[in-house]
Amino acid sequence: MKRLSILIAAGMCAVALAPAEARNTKYMLPIAAAMQAPETGQRLDGSVRFYFGSQPHPRVLARLGTDVSNRKTNSVGKSDIRGCNWAFLSAMLALENRAKQLGANAVVNIVSFYGRVPVSSTTEFECHAGNIVIGVALKGDFVRLPGN
Repeated sequence: MKRLSILIAAGMCAVALAPAEARNTKYMLPIAAAMQAPETGQRLDGSVRFYFGSQPHPRVLARLGTDVSNRKTNSVGKSDIRGCNWAFLSAMLALENRAKQLGANAVVNIVSFYGRVPVSSTTEFECHAGNIVIGVALKGDFVRLPGN
């Protein structure tokens, strides 16, 4: 009996120590929908223009740098899509703030940059949702364009 109890306990420990299945669901979501969400319009102030992928933009007057915005949100109580849009907004706010610091009035060539892998699109951004965390990474070039 004692031996059986030891075997059962050892088996339970082995199961408890086995690696958990981590979820990493990749989404390609519409930029337009995320940009039109009410909270996006309330938080981005419009002082910086954004151009995704190869989207045409006015002639660049000055190049002021390149940076990555990697933002996460917890997934507790959120759908994956809502969490992805929230992480996207956080990444966009970080790009806007960095542009202001550099004296830029636009961010061009914005690409998804999750896991340091560039994915260029004029219509979609990449998001990854896990069991606990949802993340979006964006990379862009800070520039000065005519106007503003």
